[in-house]
Amino acid sequence: MIISSRNKILWNFLFFLISFCLLTSCEDNKQEITTDKFVVIYPIRTDSSYTQEYVAEIQSIQNVELRTRNNGFLERVYIDEGQTVYKGQLLFSLNASEYHQELAKAKSQLATALAELKQTEIDYENTQILFKKNIVSLSELEIARFKKDALDAKIEEAKATINLASINLDYTEIRAPFNGIINRIPYKEGALVEDGTVLTTISNNTEMFAYFNVSETDYLNSIGRENNMNSVKLKLVNNSVFSEVGKIETIDSEINRNTGSITYRARFQNPEQILKHGSSGKVMVETQLSNVLLIPQKVTFEVQENLYVFIVDENNIARQRQIIPEMQLANMYVVKNGLTETDKILFEGIQLVKDGDKIEPEFKNFFDLKY
Repeated sequence: MIISSRNKILWNFLFFLISFCLLTSCEDNKQEITTDKFVVIYPIRTDSSYTQEYVAEIQSIQNVELRTRNNGFLERVYIDEGQTVYKGQLLFSLNASEYHQELAKAKSQLATALAELKQTEIDYENTQILFKKNIVSLSELEIARFKKDALDAKIEEAKATINLASINLDYTEIRAPFNGIINRIPYKEGALVEDGTVLTTISNNTEMFAYFNVSETDYLNSIGRENNMNSVKLKLVNNSVFSEVGKIETIDSEINRNTGSITYRARFQNPEQILKHGSSGKVMVETQLSNVLLIPQKVTFEVQENLYVFIVDENNIARQRQIIPEMQLANMYVVKNGLTETDKILFEGIQLVKDGDKIEPEFKNFFDLKY
């Protein structure tokens, strides 16, 4: 019984040892067989576009202040705030009695000067006759001519006075310089106004200008880009897009040194008068890109401010490579240098891989993945 018991203990030990070795061997084999898979993609070369938004100041194509040119009482207001008016329409009138009197006085002075001129002309003609007969001297003839010339000058002065009085009288009526909409009217009938007082402003809102500033970098990048100088859209402050498409017309001649930007001007039709002078919004400039190399932003990582990706070589070894982007889109990079269309890029799991690690790649289509 003692020998049998010892054999039993020995057999149990051998069985445990064999089981442990088999289990360890299986675990090692399992670890060797199990390999993490990583999604790999190719860069894509294609045509693309991107939209940039710039804060814009919106102005009417015509917006002017209507000011008085004389002192006086505001006799009558013919229009109301917000009213549409037409070129030449009478808007305001000042008390004009004083200017009517000045005009009448100027006309009277002209009539007097003309009557004096007729008498002087007769005297001058008679003096010429007497001079030819040697009855009067040359000096007397010259004096007669000087009187006539003085009256001629007096008549021109009287005519100028009439013109000035007529202009001052015309200034008592303020008319619309163009078709437009009237803004606030701060002064009412009976108010005393002075020369230069602003009675209201008038805006022509049939078309609108949108002024926006573009950085020097964007300005230089836009040169030669397709469609950049053609159609633009306008996003309003409520994030709706204005129905009319605008066009960039002009660019300032110099870069603002303080802001490092240059001002563009776009024109928009405004048939429904939705846009108002002083509004704000964002001009949306879409730029077309032709035959560019794109990669998702999520495949990149930074090392000391340089941009890198993991390239998978022919032996499925992950290699770190620096790239140089040309520009950044919404969720893509346009690659300038560092990649080709045939390079295999690690799509996800870049935080789990080190340079030189061997991986099992799983190829996916560029457009089947979410970015």
